[in-house]
Amino acid sequence: MDTPLSKLVGAKTAKALATSLDLYTAGDLLYHVPRRYEKRGEHTNIRFLETGDDVTVMAQVMNTNVRRNRGKVTHLLEVIVGDGLGGQLTLTYFNQPWRERDLKPGQWGLFAGKVTEFRGKRQLNGPEYILLDGADWDAEMESFAGALIPVYPSAAKLPTWVIARCVRVVLDTVQMPPDPMPAFIRAERKLTDLGTALTEIHRPTSAAMLEMARRRLKWDEAFAIQLTLVRRKQEAASWPAKPRPRMDNGLLAEFDASLPFTLTGGQVAVGEEISADLSSPHPMHRLLQGEVGAGKTLVALRAMLQVVDAGGQAALLAPTEVLAAQHFRGIMKLLGVQNQHRITLVTGSLGAAAKRRALGEIANGSAELVIGTHALLYEGVDFADLGLIVVDEQHRFGVEQRDALRAKADQPPHVLVMTATPIPRTVAMTVYGDLEVSTLSQLPGGRSPIATHVVPAAEKPAFLDRAWQRVREEVAKGHQAYIVCPRIGSEDDDGPDADEKRPPLAVTEVAPLLASGPLKGLRLGILHGKLPAEEKDAVMQAFSAAKLDVIVATTVIEVGVDVPNATVMVILDAERFGISQLHQLRGRVGRGSAPGLCLLVTEALEGTPSRVRLDNVASTLDGFALAELDLEQRREGDVLGAAQSGRRSHLRLLSLLRDRDVIGEARASAEALLVADPGLTEYPLLEESVGRFVSEERAEYLQKG
Repeated sequence: MDTPLSKLVGAKTAKALATSLDLYTAGDLLYHVPRRYEKRGEHTNIRFLETGDDVTVMAQVMNTNVRRNRGKVTHLLEVIVGDGLGGQLTLTYFNQPWRERDLKPGQWGLFAGKVTEFRGKRQLNGPEYILLDGADWDAEMESFAGALIPVYPSAAKLPTWVIARCVRVVLDTVQMPPDPMPAFIRAERKLTDLGTALTEIHRPTSAAMLEMARRRLKWDEAFAIQLTLVRRKQEAASWPAKPRPRMDNGLLAEFDASLPFTLTGGQVAVGEEISADLSSPHPMHRLLQGEVGAGKTLVALRAMLQVVDAGGQAALLAPTEVLAAQHFRGIMKLLGVQNQHRITLVTGSLGAAAKRRALGEIANGSAELVIGTHALLYEGVDFADLGLIVVDEQHRFGVEQRDALRAKADQPPHVLVMTATPIPRTVAMTVYGDLEVSTLSQLPGGRSPIATHVVPAAEKPAFLDRAWQRVREEVAKGHQAYIVCPRIGSEDDDGPDADEKRPPLAVTEVAPLLASGPLKGLRLGILHGKLPAEEKDAVMQAFSAAKLDVIVATTVIEVGVDVPNATVMVILDAERFGISQLHQLRGRVGRGSAPGLCLLVTEALEGTPSRVRLDNVASTLDGFALAELDLEQRREGDVLGAAQSGRRSHLRLLSLLRDRDVIGEARASAEALLVADPGLTEYPLLEESVGRFVSEERAEYLQKG
């Protein structure tokens, strides 16, 4: 399995596999599993292809057309291929006249290339191909006769049939490794052996055998992750921590008595879970998830006050200066004038004198509640007795940053991780599997409903005019609005890809157009991540004080920004945002007594995957339902995170959405095995195989605090 591919498939092909697909050894290639399987004569549904996709399609040649330009000595061959369902794709070849002899109407083939668009038609420019009834195909696919044909994740110079040829060489040459999975687990879970699974995934002899192979390899992936997470959870549970029990007559009790509203049942229940954790002699590792506006910050503040009552300090880490400043102002207001001396704000933009004062207060312990950005991680920020770390929007921070903050305590502090992105159960079990999970699903009273509508700007331009009219109407009622763009300005990236019709809309370009056009006369401000911190804070304060009618912003307003008077949000190029991101953004409106309105402006056409995604967002306010949908539409690697640091990972088949049962089984087996053999001393091959799926870097990523 560790044999270099150069010894098996030749130096040239091995170099292409390494350069294009990051494959170096026989094992790397065997775990480069097919993304799907085709049958001779079956079609690929061409209508679902999107511009920019690298695809391999099975289709039939419909007709060919040759254009010659004698003056420029050019020869353009256009080949129309179809899927039998009415979908068509144009293949173009310049100055390759011999292709016309190959590509005759009626022939089926596999065609590999990148989808582009020209004059409203989708096409592949100079795609690689192999004809299903040609001699080349018969030679390449001899071993697949009468069976399913694997289609591999491929690259421009490495079409799927070349990868299949290399796999065939490896399967015929390499000796399969001993199976690392304990025999009793294989028997209990009805898993086929590893050698059979690796053979059948590439050369399936039947649909049933393919399913057995897929299940075994999925199980291996899930089991490796769960072994890693359960082991880390067990290790963390044994660490010492200073207990921070609740006091009956402390600051927390005083705070609760002063609240002008009643906590929701969910806030009380989750508060009790956290309080019990803080009282333990082992560090809390808890994830607090909840809908936008469910009151997570209030729950976190109560936990921080419990730690302060017990003589410790608590730090709240926010992803942006805008959010850190907002948390600071909000908590100052909640604590009341008599307790405001207890709280300190630390950001990168603090002046020298203010920073010295803040750092001194943190070091001597007079700053009991510390709010900040990643500036809290820098050398020179020393805590007298750090008892609790609260991390807001966990996904914005890396493991190294959390470790740096944790290292500032004499003993491991308690850790509370918050996210407003609802997490499906399998993701919680997999990505956050070493954390206890608390969920706030009940919204506080007084929150207003939010209506969401898709605005099809390309199909119905009048709808976009009406959107700007609605913004003016809300402002006329004394309310405020957000306009969200995907980009800051033309200088903040390398420009659009050549295949894009136009670049994404940008704050610095849209704002002046609105100010001189549909929103003329309104007070507009702009907000994005590249503004100086003082300017960002000034804009948000002006908006909060209703001195601005409209803010044109990037997703810097996605989390935590709380202006109850803002009632309408227009998201431009909405199809360029993810489902969870759209849900987060619209949670910025409807936070007061007036109903909220979110308008998703898009040029995506009806029926396309992008448009369907927006329609789904508009159809529900249930963040957990949208999280499931988001998971369904995203690649699993995106969910698990990219923290490889150059080390390959072999997570290929596991679906967090579709494989709930596999993940649940793997979790139970991992817990049972580690109770019996915490060091896996009886199963050294299993210990070694875990590294194939979960590198040390990935293990650190999965630790999540």
